[in-house]
Amino acid sequence: MSLPDSMRAIEITQPGAPDVLKEVRRPVPMPGHGQIVIRLAYAGVNRPDVAQRQGNYAPPPGASDLPGLEGAGEIVAIGSGVSGWKPGDKVCALLPGGGYAEYVACHHSHALPIPDSMTLKDAAALPETAYTVWSNVVMRGGLQAGERFLVHGGSSGIGTMAIQVAVALGARVWATAGSDEKCAACEGLGATAINYRTQDFVKIMRDAGGANLILDMVGGDYIAKNLKSLDMDGRLVQIAFLQGPKAEINFAHLMMRRLTITGSTLRPQSDAAKARIARELRGNLWPLIAAGKVRVLIDSEFDLADAAEAHRRMESSDHIGKILLRVAGD
Repeated sequence: MSLPDSMRAIEITQPGAPDVLKEVRRPVPMPGHGQIVIRLAYAGVNRPDVAQRQGNYAPPPGASDLPGLEGAGEIVAIGSGVSGWKPGDKVCALLPGGGYAEYVACHHSHALPIPDSMTLKDAAALPETAYTVWSNVVMRGGLQAGERFLVHGGSSGIGTMAIQVAVALGARVWATAGSDEKCAACEGLGATAINYRTQDFVKIMRDAGGANLILDMVGGDYIAKNLKSLDMDGRLVQIAFLQGPKAEINFAHLMMRRLTITGSTLRPQSDAAKARIARELRGNLWPLIAAGKVRVLIDSEFDLADAAEAHRRMESSDHIGKILLRVAGD
């Protein structure tokens, strides 16, 4: 396919508030070895994009300086060493950056086919959440059927995906959220909702027997509370720190109840590690999506030029589900 020389993109002009996001013209990326170029229809908006805009999350070496870690569209160019894809294929993909643009390059093994009956719009909301949830809840956290699972931020994109994956795997699920509306959304997905503004999640989980696995993106004083909420041999998986990465904890709890604390970040992982997660998703999560057992919740959609408004929506924490940028549409 013939590609244009330049494209619309959203650039972080300097660290700061949402207004530092500005539309610019950039050269269209060319595929390197093992890469594909995707003409995006939609791109997802995620918390790491906000952190990058604020100057707190630098792109890894070699990645685009443009924000954007997921999207969906059509493959328009293929580099050497690529197998399994051809121009014209519709895909969604985990991106190293560069998603706030009309075209983006990524490693071919990080792309996935659009699940049956799913639109490009819905598929654009999958990669970042699917990779994060599956790798941390299943691959790292080892969630099993019948276990008690607690996810904080249950109404977020990560939270809504985690609830559904855990329910589909046969776990009993609890989720914290900060309003009655958000709690209702969590309950609609199969979780027992806990309004953290009015309820004590530690007491609730201890009364239930303790959580076997907790997925946390809050940090701060939640870290010590999470340890108190775990059952014997419980696991805490930390994936973000909205309230800070530091806490004072009593390690005697870990020893006496044989607890495990682990965690990960997705973006810095190797191409091979991300490819392994992609294979897991294609073999295990994609069938659940095709069967209707897991779906995406879309909170709102903004034009690419309105990326600053999308970031304001994200930072308000009023959203339920995913926030998307419309680049070209279906």
